[in-house]
Amino acid sequence: MTEVSPSRAEDPFLPDFCDIRAVFVVVLAGEILAVVLGLMTVPALDFWLALGGTSLFVQWVGLTTTALLCASHRSLAHLPAPAAAALTLGVVLVVTATLSLAALWLLDPTQPPPSIGPRGWEFVGRNLGISAVVGAVTLRYFYVQHQWRQNVAREARARVQALQSRIRPHFLFNSMNTIASLTRTDPALAERVVEDLADLFRVSLGDARVPVTLARELEVCHRYLEIEALRLGDRLAIRWEVDGLPGSAELPALTVQPLVENAVYHGVEPAPEGGQVRVSGRLDGRAVEILVENSLPPADTSRRNGNRLAQDNVRQRLEAFFGAAARLEAAAEGERYRVTLQFPLRESRK
Repeated sequence: MTEVSPSRAEDPFLPDFCDIRAVFVVVLAGEILAVVLGLMTVPALDFWLALGGTSLFVQWVGLTTTALLCASHRSLAHLPAPAAAALTLGVVLVVTATLSLAALWLLDPTQPPPSIGPRGWEFVGRNLGISAVVGAVTLRYFYVQHQWRQNVAREARARVQALQSRIRPHFLFNSMNTIASLTRTDPALAERVVEDLADLFRVSLGDARVPVTLARELEVCHRYLEIEALRLGDRLAIRWEVDGLPGSAELPALTVQPLVENAVYHGVEPAPEGGQVRVSGRLDGRAVEILVENSLPPADTSRRNGNRLAQDNVRQRLEAFFGAAARLEAAAEGERYRVTLQFPLRESRK
């Protein structure tokens, strides 16, 4: 997948001026500017009277500019960053000049714009200068913020890709040993295991920026457990309770599978009698909850001490994809070990 240039339309640096939060910021910034201008230019006795007029004019300019930028948002979004910035600054200056002339005419309707005099043109020029400086600084701020967000997103994508690329060597070696033994006893089954293993690697080496559906993720878990079932035989009991999960929900690839692999490696494999892995889930409002649970080996057996790398891996990728809305919790309860995933429901449109 080709990464989109940050200066292009698909990822514009200008905010959406139709958003109510953007309008609120414009109003607040305009009022602060009006106060600053009043404090700099008006004597203390006339401050409040002058502030009213300055505030009215600044808000007039700010809201009119915001309305025009909102109406032209789609057009601006299809321009490169320099062209969008130049056009935006041009809109600010045109609005400022027009409203400055309108303000002079309202103060003295008998004087048309060509006859407003030197003081009138000085008023227009001063307003244009202030608007140019404020507009340029604001556009620079938008661009710097945009670049910062882009860098954070790139770092997150690189981190997700690196985390997703980690494959446990022991699973690969065990799978290859299983395939080697099956080639002599059941070649057809060995071929199917090779296909399952290839599918797992295809998912692992895929583009981490592209989410998968929950149905696809559970299919990968099925294939993984089929391979392990051939190796562990009756020692591995599997219980699925996933009928209540939305198959179209999106999540990062290899989110559930590493947890299932952990359950087999730490819970079932060390136990002489084997154990059970249970995968269940439900939809709680607009949140998807998935539970991966496994039995623990008897206390008198040598349990494998995990370093929680797989859990940290999954947690970091969930946070990179869903933000603070996702969580992963793990705890041992009696003779069971339970990992709970919860993330917002985002359904694939495919």
